[in-house]
Amino acid sequence: MSPPSDTTARPGPSRPDLTIVLDAGDSPSQQVPRRPPVPVKILVSGGFGVGKTTMIGSLSEFEPLTTEAAMTSLGTDVDTPGAAGDAKTTTTVAMDFGRVTIDESILLYMFGTPGQDRFGFMWNDLANGALGGVVLVDTTMIADCFVALDYFEKIGLPFVVAVNQFEGRPTLTLEEVRSATDVDPHVPVVSVDARSRGSVKQVVLCLLNVVLDRARAGAAPGATLVRESVGTTAGP
Repeated sequence: MSPPSDTTARPGPSRPDLTIVLDAGDSPSQQVPRRPPVPVKILVSGGFGVGKTTMIGSLSEFEPLTTEAAMTSLGTDVDTPGAAGDAKTTTTVAMDFGRVTIDESILLYMFGTPGQDRFGFMWNDLANGALGGVVLVDTTMIADCFVALDYFEKIGLPFVVAVNQFEGRPTLTLEEVRSATDVDPHVPVVSVDARSRGSVKQVVLCLLNVVLDRARAGAAPGATLVRESVGTTAGP
């Protein structure tokens, strides 16, 4: 599977009213304002062509925002082609963005980092306010994920490692990936098909559980917003 640069629009609910939501059928005197949903931000990172845009598009409830630009001969000396080679003709130059409603109390915003080194200046802005991250891995180019791993560990961001299952390519077991990436034992290493909404959902739920565990331990500043909104993680 070569992760496509284009994503298909996915119908979903319109954005909830972030100011006030009233109970249907209540009289004006009985209408009680509800707490607005908490915005939760996560990052999806990894090497070039690993499937970040595809992953966000699979889960987003609307057509995701992408900043794809054509790869030209002028960038040959500075860009890496990735495992997709010539089949990959565009690259993310700023970010990908999508959203999914966890429940009426949480809106999950997903930001994909650019894969090429020359756009690395975007990472600090994208990471600002994020509660966790997903490091997407292509086992045929596993070294490409090291930059994301090092960055998330440096800033103390909770993360999970998700091994993308590319059809027709050799792969490694999850334990082999754990050994190759040398992540800490508490970091989940899971399998994902970036094209499958259900598969991506499970990865996001895994990440939210990691964030909640750290919030309960007092180790993830800002994650208490999630803990106060839900006692357990609900499915998108």
